[in-house]
Amino acid sequence: MNAIEIRNLTKSFRGMYALNGLNMTVPVGSIYGFIGENGSGKSTTEKLICGHLVANGGSIKLFGKDYTDAGVRVRVGALIENAGCFPSSSVYQNLRMQALNLNLANPDEEIQRVLKIVRMEDNANIKFKRCSLGMKQRVGIAMALLGDPALLILDEPINGLDTDGMRIMREILVDITQNYGCTVLISSHLLGELEKIATHYGIIRQGKMIQELSAKEMEQRSRVFVSLKTQDMQGAKRALAERFSCVKEEDGYLRVYDEDDTESIVEHLLKKGFVVNELKKNKVGLEEYYVQLMSNKENA
Repeated sequence: MNAIEIRNLTKSFRGMYALNGLNMTVPVGSIYGFIGENGSGKSTTEKLICGHLVANGGSIKLFGKDYTDAGVRVRVGALIENAGCFPSSSVYQNLRMQALNLNLANPDEEIQRVLKIVRMEDNANIKFKRCSLGMKQRVGIAMALLGDPALLILDEPINGLDTDGMRIMREILVDITQNYGCTVLISSHLLGELEKIATHYGIIRQGKMIQELSAKEMEQRSRVFVSLKTQDMQGAKRALAERFSCVKEEDGYLRVYDEDDTESIVEHLLKKGFVVNELKKNKVGLEEYYVQLMSNKENA
C-alpha cells in the first residue's frame, strides 16, 4: 500500500491548467522530495491532497482510500505556507487551541509529545511572535503532528532557515519517519538539503510528473566525474578528449565524466606536457541532475 496515489489529476484556474494529468506515488514510510520550479504545481497538488482545493478531474487515494474518506482525512497533518498561529499567544497556547479544535482526548499530553518531537519543549511559554523563523516552522510542524497523523505534508519548511535551523529540521523529519512511522511529503527548492534526507523524489514540470525515482535509483543514475585545473585549460581539454569520451569545461574546471581513475588522467596529461594543479573526484548530485533533466525536457 502507498501513502499517496494520484492518477490523472487535473486542476485549472480561470481556464489555465495548474495540473494537467498528474500521476504520483508516495510509498508508506518514505520522505518524498517534491521538486519543481515555481508555478509547476507543487503547492496546488499539496492543497488538493489536503482538501483545500477541489480537482477538475482525476483521483487521489490516501492509504488505499479516497482522500475524502473521513477516516483517512484524520490521518493527514499539513503545514502549507505558514503555521497560522496567534502572534501574542505562547507556543503552548497556540498548540492547545489547535488540540481543542481537533477535539483530542488528552490535549496536554499530546502537546508535550509533539513539543518533544520538534525540540521545543523548553520554549513552550515563548510568545509566537518572539520565535525565530526556524522555531516558527517547528511550531507549525508540531501543530501538524497533533493527533499523530500517518501522513505529513510540508510546503517549503526549510526555506529561509540558517545552517543550524536546517540541521535541526532534517533531524526532526528523519525522526518522524523512522521513530514515529509517519510518511512525509516535502517540497523544497533547496535540493542539496533535500538530498540529505529524501528516500524518494518526484519531479514536476508544468503540472505533469516528469520523473519519480528512489534515492537508490538517483544514486545509480548520478554520473561520476573527475574535476581538475591546469594552467592551459583548453590545451588540456583537447588532450583529454583524445582518450576520454566526455570532457567538459564547467564551473571553472575541466570535468572528465564517467571516470574516477585519477591516476590515469594525471598520467595522460603529464605525458602531454600538462601539470594538474587541482584534482578531485565528484558525482552529479540532485541539483545538477534536476537541471540536466529540465534542460533535456526543454530541448526535447
